[in-house]
Amino acid sequence: MSANESRCYSFPPIAKPSAEILILGSMPGLESLRQQQYYAHPRNAFWSIMQSLFAIEKSRPYQQRCELLTQQRVAVWDVLKACDRSGSLDSNIAPDSIEANDFNAFFQAHPNIQAVFFNGAKAEQIYMKYVQASLEKPWQNITTSRLPSTSPANAALSLEKKQIIWREQLSSIKQLIQ
Repeated sequence: MSANESRCYSFPPIAKPSAEILILGSMPGLESLRQQQYYAHPRNAFWSIMQSLFAIEKSRPYQQRCELLTQQRVAVWDVLKACDRSGSLDSNIAPDSIEANDFNAFFQAHPNIQAVFFNGAKAEQIYMKYVQASLEKPWQNITTSRLPSTSPANAALSLEKKQIIWREQLSSIKQLIQ
């Protein structure tokens, strides 16, 4: 670990055993780590998108948003359990420091998962490299799809365009999206 890197640790998943969709990030950014909340940066579009998809008001307290999301059978987690990183950018994750979460245990505890959606390219890349090959047989064929990152660093797409893409992709699995 270099002098400007620090060891980062992810959070437990937001999930109930009834979850059907798993949304995976890579590793929480500094603001999320500070607040101990997924997608806590005020310019991250995640909760705005959840508001547009599931009518979960982003102004609600964090625990209420999480509870409402699990009622929609949506789980949220990160591919990484731990890594060394300077700052918040995925591009600053030190590849030799990567420690993936235990997805075999997660899928065993959440047997209704039908699809995994990656919140950005880095989450997908890490999952495919460090997780996919280690999955037990029943979970190797779960549908996966990359969504545009909700990070403020992904300024190439507007919030509206991100919402459209997320709605289209999640609707292909979950017919309950409003």
